[in-house]
Amino acid sequence: MKDLSTKYLGLDLKNPLIIGSCGLTNSVDKIKELADNGAGAVVLKSLFEEQIQGQLAENLESYTADYPGATDYIREYTRGNEVDTYLKLISGAKKAVDIPVIASINCVSAREWTSFAKAVEQEGADAIELNIALLPSNPKMTSEESEKKYVDIIHAVSGMVSIPVTLKMSHYSASLANLIQKLSWINNLAGFVLFNRFYTPDIDIDKMVTKPAAIFSNPSEVYESLRWIALMYGLIEKDLVASTGVHDSEGLIKQILAGATAVQIVSTVYKNGAGQIATILKGLEEWMEQKSFSSLADFRGNLSYEKIAEPAVFERTQFMKYFGGLS
Repeated sequence: MKDLSTKYLGLDLKNPLIIGSCGLTNSVDKIKELADNGAGAVVLKSLFEEQIQGQLAENLESYTADYPGATDYIREYTRGNEVDTYLKLISGAKKAVDIPVIASINCVSAREWTSFAKAVEQEGADAIELNIALLPSNPKMTSEESEKKYVDIIHAVSGMVSIPVTLKMSHYSASLANLIQKLSWINNLAGFVLFNRFYTPDIDIDKMVTKPAAIFSNPSEVYESLRWIALMYGLIEKDLVASTGVHDSEGLIKQILAGATAVQIVSTVYKNGAGQIATILKGLEEWMEQKSFSSLADFRGNLSYEKIAEPAVFERTQFMKYFGGLS
C-alpha cells in the first residue's frame, strides 16, 4: 500500500481527494456516501452572503415596531433561521464521518455576515473555505479596490475563529502572482484553492436569449490551475489546492507534480458517481508503483516552475517553440 496521506490546513487527510462545495455535499447522507467511497475531506455546499443579506433586508423592510430594540431582535431572528439548517448540516456530518468537514461561505464583502463564522466553528467545522467570487466587471473600480476586498474579508473572518481559514479565489487579477503572495503573508490564512469556476454565459441564437453554458467542467480546464500551482509552489509557504478540471487520476497526478497539496473534484463525481473516487485513487496508486514512489511527498512539486528545465512553458502565454509552426 502506498502512503496517499497529506496534510491540508494542518488537518490530516488520508488522501488528496477533496469533494468541493456542491450539491453533493448538502446532506449528511450524501456526505457519508462520499466518505464511504474514500473521499479525503468534504467542503460543504456554500452558504451565500446574498442569501443572508437578502432575507435580512426583506424582513426589516416588512417589519415595523415602536419599541426599542425591535430591529435588532428581527435581525437576530433572521440570522438564526438563515443558518440553522447549515449549522445542523455541519454537526450532523461531523457525527456521521471521520474525515475533515470544511464549511464554505460564498462572499463578496466583509459585512456583518462574517459573525456567522463563529457559529460555524462552534458547530464543529474543521475549517472554513472563503469562496470569494470576485469578477472585476465594474469599470469604475480599480484593481486595488477589488483586491482589497480579499484582505478585508480574510481579516474579518479569521479574526473571529481559531479554526483554519482557506481562500478559494478568482484568477482575475492584474497581477495575480503578486496578489497571492501578499495574501499569503496574512498569518491567519492557511491555504489557497485555485480557482473559482464561474458560471459562464452563452447565447441561444435562435431564441436570442442568454443561457448558462456547460455547468460541468471538462478535463481541458485543468490547465489554468496547473499553471498557477506550478508558478506559486515554493514561492509561498501556504497550502495550494487545485480546483476545476480534475476528472481522473492523470489530472490528480499532474497537479501534485506541479505542487498541489490536494485537489478538489466535483464534476467527475456527478458524471460517474461516488465510485469514481476509488477509481481515481487506484490510478494514483498504480502510477506511484510504476514510478517507485512510496508517498505523495516523494514527487510533490517535482515539476513546478523552479524545478523543470523549461519553466517558460508555465510562464509564457504564447510560446513560439511550440506554436510558431502552426498554420
